[in-house]
Amino acid sequence: MIENRLGNEDWRFIYDREKEDLRIEGIESNKGMSVSLNSAVAKFEAEGEEAFNELIYYIKEALSAMHSETVFLEEQIRPVIRATSFPTEKEEGNLFVTDEHTAETRIYYAIDSEKTYQLIDERLLVKSGYTKEQLHSIALFNLRKMPVQVKEDIVAENTFYFVRTNDGYDASRVLNSTFIKEIQSKVKGELLVGIPHGDVLILADIRNNIGYDIMAQMNMSFFASGKIPITSLSFAYENEKLMPVFILGKQKKQ
Repeated sequence: MIENRLGNEDWRFIYDREKEDLRIEGIESNKGMSVSLNSAVAKFEAEGEEAFNELIYYIKEALSAMHSETVFLEEQIRPVIRATSFPTEKEEGNLFVTDEHTAETRIYYAIDSEKTYQLIDERLLVKSGYTKEQLHSIALFNLRKMPVQVKEDIVAENTFYFVRTNDGYDASRVLNSTFIKEIQSKVKGELLVGIPHGDVLILADIRNNIGYDIMAQMNMSFFASGKIPITSLSFAYENEKLMPVFILGKQKKQ
């Protein structure tokens, strides 16, 4: 279905039977991407044609970005949060530009082009003329300018704040210290933070044991359903730092 939709003129399709991955790359450029067919099939079986159309859209946008000349505009630079298991290099010998964040998460940087974005690698950084420190400062400055849409929900006396703008940078908003401090000023109990996948950020004012259970279940649910899973763990926010917490039953273990 993927091959039929994309056509065979410009792309080479390589099926890895062991991993059940389909690699799609340009015939002339050899640049491409791999699609996990297990995940794609599971999503298709659950959501049908809509899920398949969405997959094709993201594949086309990603391939288009790879085969276009990158325009490096300062206002398009964004920080991107990913799991530490996410690849650290674009290809052999060409590392992505990253910064440490937590034991579970890492900061990457991207050039946003409205429909998609391209992660910044070291070769692209050299070409841009920026230093890594400048890139970090610019990315955070641009992030702080982005609107934050928050939905609030109270469950068993615990208040949960959900950031779901669906612009690709919801998880990244955990780096917006001004926003986090604003939420912290409202908290009466303990502030927990969840970064289950790339398109959601959860902040919770936990006031009782039930709240810890709800947070753990919520993180796991979002983690399992996200396109870009990051971590099912929760984090305590203390002194402007995130510390992973392990929640077992109705007791919080750190």
